[in-house]
Amino acid sequence: MSTTLEPLESLAPALSVRQVLMLERVLAGEPEVVAGAGQLDRAVRWVHVAEAADVGVMLSGGEMVLTTGVLLAGDDDKQAEYIRSLHRAEASAVVLGLGRAFPTPPDVMRRAAERCGLPMVVLHRPFPFAELTEEVQARLVRRKFAAVSMSEAVRTALTGLITAGAPLQRMLDEIAHHSGCPVVVTNLAHRVLATAGERSAVDDVLRDWERIARQAGGSEGDGWIRAELGGRGERWGQIMLCGYRGDTATGRLLADRAAESLVLHRMLGGTSAHTWEEQSAQSLLTDLVSGVVPARQLLPRARAAGLPVNRRTFVPLVVRDGDPAELDRVLRLLGLPGIVAELADGATAVLLSLARDQDATVLTANFAARLSGTVVAAADPRTAWDDVPAGMREARHVADAVASGALDLPAVVRLKDVHLRGLVRLLRDDPHVQSFAERELDGLLCGAGDDLLAVLRTYLGTGRNKSRTAQLHHVSRPALYRRLEAIQGRLGVDLDDFEQAASVHIALLAHDAQQS
Repeated sequence: MSTTLEPLESLAPALSVRQVLMLERVLAGEPEVVAGAGQLDRAVRWVHVAEAADVGVMLSGGEMVLTTGVLLAGDDDKQAEYIRSLHRAEASAVVLGLGRAFPTPPDVMRRAAERCGLPMVVLHRPFPFAELTEEVQARLVRRKFAAVSMSEAVRTALTGLITAGAPLQRMLDEIAHHSGCPVVVTNLAHRVLATAGERSAVDDVLRDWERIARQAGGSEGDGWIRAELGGRGERWGQIMLCGYRGDTATGRLLADRAAESLVLHRMLGGTSAHTWEEQSAQSLLTDLVSGVVPARQLLPRARAAGLPVNRRTFVPLVVRDGDPAELDRVLRLLGLPGIVAELADGATAVLLSLARDQDATVLTANFAARLSGTVVAAADPRTAWDDVPAGMREARHVADAVASGALDLPAVVRLKDVHLRGLVRLLRDDPHVQSFAERELDGLLCGAGDDLLAVLRTYLGTGRNKSRTAQLHHVSRPALYRRLEAIQGRLGVDLDDFEQAASVHIALLAHDAQQS
């Protein structure tokens, strides 16, 4: 579900002093800013006509005050107090119509306004204040109505996505669409859990994330708008609009609506902040393994996810049948920086980030020793981030080779430990290897040959041990001999010949690797 909205920059519930001065009716009065020129982006919440020296008592902040100064003429003290009163009331600006009371800008008021940082504007031509008041009030009402409409439209769009069971990323994409800027979700430690928005703009934010995270508790400014994520007295993260270009109040309204929807999404989906962390790690490691996204482009995401990346040694691991939560717990227990994510087919990827002076081999062995009933496949350590994707793929290949054969292996398995099976796994997508496997096994690659193919696999896997093969297939020795004769007849080979048997074995390993 998506709702097309007017760009939020045009939906600000307030006008700035600068915007009011650019109105056609105001320009007709030949306005001149004589003080506070650096404060023209102040918001104008309302327009008020007032002449009394103690005008501040009638204001609540954010008003642009219009005056002719008729009650102030000839009294410097009243003029100065008038400005100070506006300043104390946090008025946005004062507009003085020049005329009989003040034919030229009064020096006392100008200096007082400059000291207070209050924008002071004089109108050189007669101007009906009622017309300006009417136009500004009408514009403000329209903007406030539009802001409320926008808020409800965003709420409706996000609620529709929640109802449809949309994932977190789809929710954030919708928020980024409406805000027109990068959107970042973090946990309480300011680690990035998810992002949305134009990729290049998001990368720019993540590249500077360490500085941004340090300032995350500071005040909003320059379009950085935050909203807390949590409920029932528990705060577990925040959503941030990064570089929002519209009015701050509107941006805060949008961020609040987004936060409400994300909390509801989490509650209805039965997920948690930790689950979002897992999804973030999974996305990063999946991209590293696939190699589709260049490693250099993934570096800001890794850094923002809390993984140390400067002058580190990276150890790519893949664990078969490992529980991601348990692996993460072991990492924390050992004090090893890293990220964990479940991949496909029961494999879990782990990327360790170690200091250069740490022994990667020893620490990897310690990690594996804490895991029971699992085999850890490891690639050689990498000192360059650009080499990490190749390392992740190598660890995945080793894990695949381990999973496809009952091998007597150490707790930490590397490419050299899987020998021929590992080599075949690495080459399984090569067209020449595929052609070789099909050619060697052609007589058995059909439905009727499935049983014979299984016998051949066991026979070669046991080192051509006929007694063991017969036992594993629950057949007599004579029955096994007949099946081996059928296999040799279909393939046109002599399995007692070492070279021919080795050729068939390699083809069978390649075939199994391709099938998996």
